[in-house]
Amino acid sequence: MPTRESLRDSTRSTAPAPPHRPGLVLAFLCLAGFMTFLDVSIVNVALPTIEDELGFSQTALQYVVTTYGMLLGGFLLLTGRLADTFGRRRMLRTGLVLFALASLGAGLAQNAATLIGARAAQGLGAAFIATAALSLLTGSFAEGPERNKALGAWGALSGVAAVAGVTLGGLLTDGPGWRWVFFINVPIGLLGALVAPLVVAESRSPERRRSFDVAGAVLLTTGLVLLIFSLGQTVDDSDVPMGRVYGGFALSAVLLTGFVLVERRAKAPLIPLEVFGRKSLRAANVVAVLLLGTCVTLFFFASLFMQQVLDYSPLRTGLAYVPLAVIVAVGAGVASQLVTKVAAKPVLTAGLALTGAGMFLLWRAPSGSGYLTGLLPAFLVAGLGLGLSFVPVQVSAFAGTDEDESGLSAGLINTAQEMGGALGLAVAATYAFRRVAELTTWADGVPARVTQARTEVFHDAFLAGACFAAAGLVLTLVLLPRGKPSASATTSS
Repeated sequence: MPTRESLRDSTRSTAPAPPHRPGLVLAFLCLAGFMTFLDVSIVNVALPTIEDELGFSQTALQYVVTTYGMLLGGFLLLTGRLADTFGRRRMLRTGLVLFALASLGAGLAQNAATLIGARAAQGLGAAFIATAALSLLTGSFAEGPERNKALGAWGALSGVAAVAGVTLGGLLTDGPGWRWVFFINVPIGLLGALVAPLVVAESRSPERRRSFDVAGAVLLTTGLVLLIFSLGQTVDDSDVPMGRVYGGFALSAVLLTGFVLVERRAKAPLIPLEVFGRKSLRAANVVAVLLLGTCVTLFFFASLFMQQVLDYSPLRTGLAYVPLAVIVAVGAGVASQLVTKVAAKPVLTAGLALTGAGMFLLWRAPSGSGYLTGLLPAFLVAGLGLGLSFVPVQVSAFAGTDEDESGLSAGLINTAQEMGGALGLAVAATYAFRRVAELTTWADGVPARVTQARTEVFHDAFLAGACFAAAGLVLTLVLLPRGKPSASATTSS
């Protein structure tokens, strides 16, 4: 009767050999991941144009953004396990083709229902791509300096892509038109699916070929989709019945509890619960929730601050983020070197401290802020902190991961990030908008007072983001193991 240790040993022996062209493998996988991260934000600047051309209602317009994130976040753990079971390269190619075809459908959409449906298919394709690409990356590079550098490049993607998305969205919308926000993905996705067999080797977990946990998959995916949808409803500025929101939270809690009960009895569970025995993985996922909560709060409310308080155009708003994108990439590059020399914990600690400081500077930014004196310093400090934080979170999430669980680890950390973004925005918006009625009455339509009222609302949101970063800093100090993560160091005692 084979033991779990012998199965792990046999699984390790089937891991793909180190790539002959590591630079090409890394560039290909990062491009695939970048495309999915980019589509989280690229559509934001185009929303007013889409609303006018397709006749969207104000209530329906938000679903162009939230439907993508809902399907992406809800299916990440399932697609990660599908990649482990049926082949990571196969699932990557499936995701690329689905994403490309869904992007074509979105670009050709003539009404709201078609566009929202296409965005849902894009989100599902993105879930396949994100987990398969990240698990292939970790399997292609040995744990240590090589993997840390690769994860450094990947860790910079989410921050850089979020900034590049609003910039590119403005350029395409003002240029060839909003449909090219989607059309640009079509050749990239189809070409990527064609060349994938030439760049990356196939890998899967032999242990997971035996069976698949269908009941667990249905409960988990349904529960996560419903949870993310309910979180999105809390920041909808239309009159969403609170009974529907609370009912959604309650039902998602029932489904996720049912999932845990099923996993405890399943012969081949979708998520073996013992995986949470790794201290490093637990800490990384908890901190990722708070880190992405800070990140999404920053981009969402800084965009509103620039356009509604400083009177920036959408294109100028996108261009204002360019230095932030650059410094995030710089910070990630520095972090990928530091985590090998001084370990993940001190790097993540410094990153979260800088991120919180940047949010604090935005909290103090006056309504008449100049870009060079008011916004740029805050962007540079927060951006450097984000870059320094993304890498050690990814490294810690994969420390000590067996090859047969790389898809699961990828699904967990990506899900934590998606949940963190949705939860962070919901909490920050609830806190910031709590005084809207009072401030609106006080402003009474007077332009100077309206600007001041908006400034106070956005300042409260930036303060909430600073609190997320501070909480992440405390939890990093308490939960993340000391020293350079390893298989032995990350197992609970």
